[in-house]
Amino acid sequence: MERRGFLVAGLGALAAACSGEPRKPDASTPARTSSAPPSTAPTGPADWNALARGLEGKLIRPEDAAYEQARRLYIPRFDRIRPAGIAYCANPQDVAECMGFAARRKLPVAVRCGGHNYAGWSTGTGLVVDVSAMDGIEAEQGRAVVGAGVRLIDLHVRLGEAGALVPAGTCPTVGVSGLTLGGGLGALSRAYGLTCDRLESVQVVTPDGRVRECDARRDPELFWACRGGGGGNFGVATSLVFRTERAGDLHEFSVRWPWSRAADVLRGWQRWAPDAPPEIWSGLQINSGPADLEIAGMALADPGHEIEKLAGRVGGGDPETAVRRRDHVATMKLLAGCSGQSVEECHAPGRLPGQRPGGRFPRTEYAAKSHIAYRDLPDDAIKTLVGHFTGAEGRSVLIDAMGGAIGRPKPGDTAFPHRAARFCLQYIAYGGGNRAWLHDVHQAMEPYLRGAAYVNYMDPDLKDWRRAYYGPNLDRLARTNATYDPAGTLRFPQAL
Repeated sequence: MERRGFLVAGLGALAAACSGEPRKPDASTPARTSSAPPSTAPTGPADWNALARGLEGKLIRPEDAAYEQARRLYIPRFDRIRPAGIAYCANPQDVAECMGFAARRKLPVAVRCGGHNYAGWSTGTGLVVDVSAMDGIEAEQGRAVVGAGVRLIDLHVRLGEAGALVPAGTCPTVGVSGLTLGGGLGALSRAYGLTCDRLESVQVVTPDGRVRECDARRDPELFWACRGGGGGNFGVATSLVFRTERAGDLHEFSVRWPWSRAADVLRGWQRWAPDAPPEIWSGLQINSGPADLEIAGMALADPGHEIEKLAGRVGGGDPETAVRRRDHVATMKLLAGCSGQSVEECHAPGRLPGQRPGGRFPRTEYAAKSHIAYRDLPDDAIKTLVGHFTGAEGRSVLIDAMGGAIGRPKPGDTAFPHRAARFCLQYIAYGGGNRAWLHDVHQAMEPYLRGAAYVNYMDPDLKDWRRAYYGPNLDRLARTNATYDPAGTLRFPQAL
């Protein structure tokens, strides 16, 4: 999975490899659940045919040849879910048509772009509104107008070829709108801010069918909520305008110690990485079977002096270090896990919107949980985390440094609240046999990290998810959602 492959491979070898939120002013209101679909009015073939005729894009139904491919998300275990219809909307008017259709027939609506929602909530049994076909990119004079369906590999490459960049995530098939609405952590975030921090305006179709142009003056509360409040709740984003930065060469680096030094490395890294110069990003990855550990990162300039500081923090022993300079596009492809492949190959295979006939990027079976850390891990927590990496393969923890430009805004300046955090931990269980481990390691770390999680890593088992995702911004988000979706048209288990 994109950067995870990069971290596993390491630069030594290289030198020789999608969520949503708010509802109701009363934050104590129980979560809406999807265990039983809402009652629906009769919806026969004639109704669906009328919807299809009203769309410039394409409606796919269960009887269509493309249905089996169209209904799939990135994670295969959600293949069991069978939507009544999947609408590939070509423009905002198509989205409005779908909203009206679903409202009249009381159909549940799921919003989908890249289809990476960890809980599978970018699909459902009703109508899936897919924005993948809205994938245009225009960049000039420090601005980029980006369609909501743009995949991150296209964002990085097409802007990079124009000498521009927007800080964003790395997984090539993730959609830019879902990433942005939940905040947007990535390898350039410490230097340039979250993806949502670069957002100047966003076009949103709200559940009442209105196409709204939102910015600091027009629908400012909705614009605020779209900058980190999560996707899938207030409406459907169809276009985004970002401030860009100039793209240049980047320095990749990898630093490794033997597994016997794991506790020392984690202790030293957490004291260095969040406070390093903003132009340096790093992540620490721990893998099982056999256990190994690596620090990998990226810098706008030669990171050699800072790597020496890191080694000093760890103390003792010479690490295995590699540094390599690449152009911006090559670096983004490396982080995406498709270095050496064409841009087409970095997509999912297929002929539907968002896919490419020559795509080779695979689907992946995994589950994940997260913590946002506001303070360094004490020695007991480090011992606990390292101790969970014995035995079976397919278990990882990714720890991404925060700080830098991420921490410059105040928690309430945007809907993303975790501005003072030092790093983000993501626990990942690959395949179907590591789910018990995932639960155990998350629970074991909870006493040390309680109270914060990243909404773009949606966790269906998280108990106090409202406060974990939104912190002090929860009540304002709930009021905003009640204004723009008072009937709860866009609903899923962790909608507020």
